[in-house]
Amino acid sequence: MSKCVFLAGASGAIGRRLAPLLVADGWRVVGTTRSADKAPLLRAMGVEPVVVDVFDAALREIVAGVRPEVVIHQLTDLPYALEASKMNDALARNARLRDEGTRNLVAAAVRAGARKLIAQSIGFIYAEGPTPHREEDPLLPGTHPVYGGTVTGVLSLERQVLEAPLEGIVLRYGKFYGPGTGFDAPSPLGPVHVDAAAKAAQLAITRAQPGVYNVAEADGFVQIEKAVRVLGWDPGFRMA
Repeated sequence: MSKCVFLAGASGAIGRRLAPLLVADGWRVVGTTRSADKAPLLRAMGVEPVVVDVFDAALREIVAGVRPEVVIHQLTDLPYALEASKMNDALARNARLRDEGTRNLVAAAVRAGARKLIAQSIGFIYAEGPTPHREEDPLLPGTHPVYGGTVTGVLSLERQVLEAPLEGIVLRYGKFYGPGTGFDAPSPLGPVHVDAAAKAAQLAITRAQPGVYNVAEADGFVQIEKAVRVLGWDPGFRMA
């Protein structure tokens, strides 16, 4: 099998920071975007662009043709800077992406014979309880008035990734800030810079054992010892 990574969401905020790290490691990176206008951007980073939506029937054939060793799920559908007027619709779209979109991507990865699947989740929807929250702590209930749909989508994503017949790794990211996010400074309750988030995904390819990892800055909200110890991850990492 070729030394190849299939990066779903390569043109997103994390994908744009992650792709150069993977290329520098010597990986052949095939990356998705839903917009043909973004294909030149991906090529400039050394990525082979594929214009496809995770809901497209063609996805399975595309991934099967690539035969990646690793599939990385960095797909989201949120407005820039989390613009409040667009968030209600965005949360519903994102929940569907985490449920149906993940199902399609997992099926494609398994069919293609991928060895490992690394997926983006979120680490700021833990239920109330003692902090810092560990990966084993419960998440908010699906009946939560604001995040209920989000929790349902996240639980579906994580279950599908961890139960798939390959090495499933879930990265529970904190709240993003940095280039491409619309936020220049960290927020409270477990933020993470996009460069550090991308680095965690890069490290997970070769160092992570199957399971869940909190990936955020150590501000007391989540426990990040597992990511630091197992991945050798540094929340202060920044790209040069």
